[in-house]
Amino acid sequence: MAERRRALITGITGQDGSYLAELLLAKDYEVFGVVRRTSHHGLARIDHIADRITLLPADLLDQHSLTVALQQTKPHEVYNLAAQSYVPTSWSQPVLTGEFTALGVTRMLEAIRLVHPTARFYQASSSEMFGKVTETPQRETTPFYPRSPYGVAKAYGHWITVNYRESYNIYAVSGILFNHESPRRGIEFVTRKVTDGVARIKAGLASELRLGNLDAHRDWGYAGDYVDAMWRMLQPDTPQDYVIGTGVMHSVRDLVEVAFSRAGLDWQKYVRLDPAFIRPAEVDLLLADATLARERLGWTPTVGFRQLIEMMVDADLARLGAR
Repeated sequence: MAERRRALITGITGQDGSYLAELLLAKDYEVFGVVRRTSHHGLARIDHIADRITLLPADLLDQHSLTVALQQTKPHEVYNLAAQSYVPTSWSQPVLTGEFTALGVTRMLEAIRLVHPTARFYQASSSEMFGKVTETPQRETTPFYPRSPYGVAKAYGHWITVNYRESYNIYAVSGILFNHESPRRGIEFVTRKVTDGVARIKAGLASELRLGNLDAHRDWGYAGDYVDAMWRMLQPDTPQDYVIGTGVMHSVRDLVEVAFSRAGLDWQKYVRLDPAFIRPAEVDLLLADATLARERLGWTPTVGFRQLIEMMVDADLARLGAR
């Protein structure tokens, strides 16, 4: 009888971690999750599967704790999803962002190299690494030009993953994921800020929604689709980095229009532009060319932009009893 596969997930309490845990459980994996004892995020996203996963105390800032977690679990696959992942915070806390989002990757890779080098490693890279893009759409060969401390830290994490793959023959890959959202997205991210704001206005709990640059364009997809891509990246015989996105771009204005329309509201009556939400250095045009993932992994997105935003609005309306 084949050995049951084991996976270790950092960031399991986040949006992606929760969806990935569900996916792996459906594939009969034994799932372990790393959680920080000082974490303020709680376990709400994984409460419904808490009895089917095993949580371990560890921290990307602490090398020893990661080494112990690997020794205890001996996973076949390691998914490093934990990071300081909110871009605006990376300007106010650039050093901490570097510790988590850049050096944290190195600590995990070093733990794998020292105690469990047969594990396959997935690094959550980001389209923010492309930043001030040198070509559109962006693919695996597009040069990086990050425009935030977060993007810079992610670029480090990406290249250290490549370096460990080439230096130590570790199966290590980076998924360069474009923006991916869901009803589980943190309230600080613009998609969820908008859908939650719409629900609050509909419920009579708010009278306006303050936003920054409505002309910023992103390639937005569904997080549930993107964790499937993560798993697919660790299955081939040869490790390869992949760009993951829908290949369709929308503006923040498009997002606002769809979200308010879903609730039967006129967005222009409620949205206020606030310079406080303008980034010091903006990323204008992020658009994925996921041809390689489609051809080699058989991955394609299943949820479109309007369906995604309406799903998120419906969830927030239901949460606030606004329907």
